[in-house]
Amino acid sequence: MNPGKAGLVFHEPLLFELGGQNKRGVELPEMDLPIISDEELLGGNLRQSPNLPELSEPEVVRHFTRLSQWNYSLDGGFYPLGSCTMKYNPKMAEVAANLDGFAQAHPYAPHGSNQGLKRLLFELQNDLAEISGMDTVCLHPAAGSHGELLGLMLIRAYHNHRGDSARTQILIPDSAHGTNPSSASICHLDAITLPSGPDGLIDLNTLDQMMNEKIAGIMITNPNTCGLFEERIKEVCDLVHARGGLVYLDGANMNAMVGVTRPGDFGADVLHFNTHKTFATPHGGGGPGAGPVGVKAILEPFLPKPVLVERNGKVEWNNDRPRSIGKVRSFYGNVGVLIRAWTYIRSLGPKGLRQMTLNAVTNANYLKALLEDHFEVPFKQHRAMHEVLLTDKRQKENHVSTLDLAKGLIEAGYHPPTIYFPLVVEGAMLIEPTETESKETLDQFAQTLIELGKKGHDELAALPKTAAVGRVDEVLANRKPILRWEA
Repeated sequence: MNPGKAGLVFHEPLLFELGGQNKRGVELPEMDLPIISDEELLGGNLRQSPNLPELSEPEVVRHFTRLSQWNYSLDGGFYPLGSCTMKYNPKMAEVAANLDGFAQAHPYAPHGSNQGLKRLLFELQNDLAEISGMDTVCLHPAAGSHGELLGLMLIRAYHNHRGDSARTQILIPDSAHGTNPSSASICHLDAITLPSGPDGLIDLNTLDQMMNEKIAGIMITNPNTCGLFEERIKEVCDLVHARGGLVYLDGANMNAMVGVTRPGDFGADVLHFNTHKTFATPHGGGGPGAGPVGVKAILEPFLPKPVLVERNGKVEWNNDRPRSIGKVRSFYGNVGVLIRAWTYIRSLGPKGLRQMTLNAVTNANYLKALLEDHFEVPFKQHRAMHEVLLTDKRQKENHVSTLDLAKGLIEAGYHPPTIYFPLVVEGAMLIEPTETESKETLDQFAQTLIELGKKGHDELAALPKTAAVGRVDEVLANRKPILRWEA
């Protein structure tokens, strides 16, 4: 074992410790050009030598191969993160995105060219509009959080255009996604917390009392982060509309609604999609993502430009948008990610997308049935949607916490579920099995978690023992983080 800094314990040697002088991974030929010093090349911008290790080619290859094996992935196992929808991505979508006509396309190609790509994007925005019940969709945003920001910018533009600039507050239920308040703040909207009722859902009486002339709208995550569908969502939207506000729908949990219900039908004015959650595109590691935004007609004039339109049988970009809020991203979105989403949607079709949702909800409720006799299930009176929420309330009798269970799952070879979120539930474990996991996988995972839940704190406190990184001192790691290697 290798004691690291900031509370980390590594179980294999680190690359920088293997380096030595006079090792080479490649021999370069003699240069026939004048040698330029580092000082001349970098213009004094480099503070000091990077002090990189010198290794042979096999050592470098083995190091990065080992790192890839340390990195947990959906190609390697079950990834039960709740609220993140980490489902298997079919390789067919990867092949489509890497076709030369797509991968090599230039965003500034002459007018009339790239018709295949433009047609695909045009069809994707129409497909997403049909799936969500919205009137049109903008593909520009580069992530779900970016889509949140755009949606709120559109709400502000709408109110300002109507001369209603006093609406500077946004209601956010305490069961909403954690990024919502941040997006509101960036958009210069004051986030006002809307407390949930005792059943984990939006309380209409509380909402009625909090709606006033300063409220620009409400940001609703549905199903919410407790894994519950807002049963009175139509009444919620009607109440907000009656008081002059708009409804933003966080579409991160669309995996529980596609083909079954449409946000546009129950009252949403604007929503974002996480194509990297719902429609099988890359997820994790900081990107790339895509967060298309769907809107009703009242917000369409304010969409970023350019927008895709069809004229005389050709698809083209339209920049004639006098009320547009302007550009929110260079070019037209993360095109490679959007191609993957189009491929996924077209390969499944309407019936397949509906079955995707039904399978996801079935898997979550099956997992709930396996675990509810062993773990506390808050809001047990409701059916789970695409994810199931548990707590460590029963395990605390043996001084076992949610964190202990998560570390035990790592030792057992699983990625842990989302822990301590949503914040409204103490000791939360949010597990999302998705539609792509088999019954056998869920049985095995549930049995592992049940066995861990029977152990005492002393048995779990030292775990994981065999993972690449051992138990982390999380307090030290937060207070004194080491963010780069030091010689």
